[in-house]
Parts: sequence; structure tokens; C-alpha cells
Amino acid sequence: MNNRFETLKVFCSLAETLQFKETAARLAVSPPVVTRLIAELEDYLGEALFQRNTRQVHLTDFGEQFLPQAQQLLADSERLFVRNKQDSEKEMNGIVRITLPSWRINDEILTKLLTALLPYPNIIIDWREDMNKLDLVNQRIDIGLRIGPEPDPNFIVRKITEIGDVLVAAPTLVERLGKPQSLEELELRYPFAAQINPATGRAWHFLLNDEHRLKPRHISFQSADIYSMLQAILCGKAVGLVSDFIAKPYLQSGELCTLFDDIKIQKWQLFLYRPYEIITPPRVLKVFELLEEILKETFSP
Repeated sequence: MNNRFETLKVFCSLAETLQFKETAARLAVSPPVVTRLIAELEDYLGEALFQRNTRQVHLTDFGEQFLPQAQQLLADSERLFVRNKQDSEKEMNGIVRITLPSWRINDEILTKLLTALLPYPNIIIDWREDMNKLDLVNQRIDIGLRIGPEPDPNFIVRKITEIGDVLVAAPTLVERLGKPQSLEELELRYPFAAQINPATGRAWHFLLNDEHRLKPRHISFQSADIYSMLQAILCGKAVGLVSDFIAKPYLQSGELCTLFDDIKIQKWQLFLYRPYEIITPPRVLKVFELLEEILKETFSP
């Protein structure tokens, strides 16, 4: 075990992911290298750090006790090799490109980020709001925020929260048409607002979960803009699926009501990510760290 520092980094990463393949991707090494380094560390310590079978990896009791010590040692080592403040400040300049979905809440997020970056006036933020997933390589994106089932294992990822849709309508629409007693009745009698997928030009499916997918007979409004669709729902033009955090203030005010609360709608991960690179500029690391903190605060329950 020639490089104990790198071996501890592998151990801490595997303790976080509990997946040899994902750890290897994060650290830009092959899975056999991860396996070998963990085996060498266990041999050196004389204790098993992980319990393994064909499908799962778990920390042993000893591994759980060893983890905080390893994390602390890595943190201390990082601080030991940090260059002096003057040199660090010289590197806090240049562009950081960020992509995220186009949400109204972005104004609040951006204000907090720019305020936090006041001590670093030479960092230039390239802020790109787009509902499409941008090409990270061609667009030279440094940091992204996205919703999806599983993040790409080749990225360094920070989970922010879980986001799900709610099936909502204006109370005036429900009063006019009568409260539906089944999904089939809803599909048959209610007009729907559909969100268009800009990549295909067609409406997204009305997916609730693995068992239920709505197939409405009548689409009365459609748009690629989620807030235009929301406005149509608020006006009583249609029923529709809206992200829970977007619908929340209107549900609280009574401008919207939910339908079929007993049906569990699938949730997706909201995650912040950046491409794994051998050397990441300090300005990108700083913005990534600040954004993670701001987003978790913004989306906290």
C-alpha cells in the first residue's frame, strides 16, 4: 500500500457510493483497481471494511468506526497542502458555466449565489436556463442542476431533494364539472393541459407511476413553458400535472386543489452535478459548494 492518502480517498468514496463501479468512475480508475486498493487496506488494517455479496456492499462495524477517522485525516491532509490565501485568490477568476431548468425560483437562487460571490469579483457566472439537457462538452458546462431518476455515474453528484408532480385543478373547474370519482372519468370528462417536450415537439406522457398513465381524451391547452401551462390550470381551462414545489403556494392559497391524493405519484431526484475531472479549477469548486448549500436551503421542506 504505497499511497495511503489515495487509498483512503478510494475507501471514503466507496463508503459513500457502496458501488465499486461508480467509485471507479468518480475517481477515473478501473473497478479492479478499487477492489485491489480496498483489499490492500483491509489487509493492512487486519479487519474487513465491507461486507460484499453479488448484489450489495455494506460497511462492517469496523468500517463504520474507521470511516470518520479516514474522512478527518483526508480533510486535515487537504488543509495541509492548501496554498496560501494569496495564491488561492489568484485562481478565483474566470468563467463558471451553469445550466439549470427555467424556474421562477431561479431569481432567488441566483441572488443568493451572486451575493455569496461578492468576495470573488473576478469570477464570471455564465447562467443558462434551459429545459433541455445541454451538451456538457460542446457547451463547456461546468455545473448543472437537473431532475432525473438516476444521475450519470461519471459525474460528481450532490442530491438536493426529491421532486414529484401533483395532479391539480382550479376549484372552479371541479365545481363546474363535478369531482371525478375515478381516473377513467377524469380522462373522459376533463380537459387537460399538456407540457410539450421541446426536444421532440410532442407532449410529455401523463405518467403517474409504474401502474398508472393518464390518457386524456381532450387536450385544451399545451405549451413548452411550465408557467404558461400553470396559468391555464389556474384559470380553470384544464387539469394538469405540476411540480410540487411550483404548485405549493397555489395549493396553500386555495387557488388550486389536488385530485386523487391516494394515488402515489412517482418522485424524481433533483441533483447538482459537475463532470469528473482530474483537476477542477478552484473557482468551479467554490461555486459548486455554494450552490449546493443554497439549493438545499431553498428546497428544504
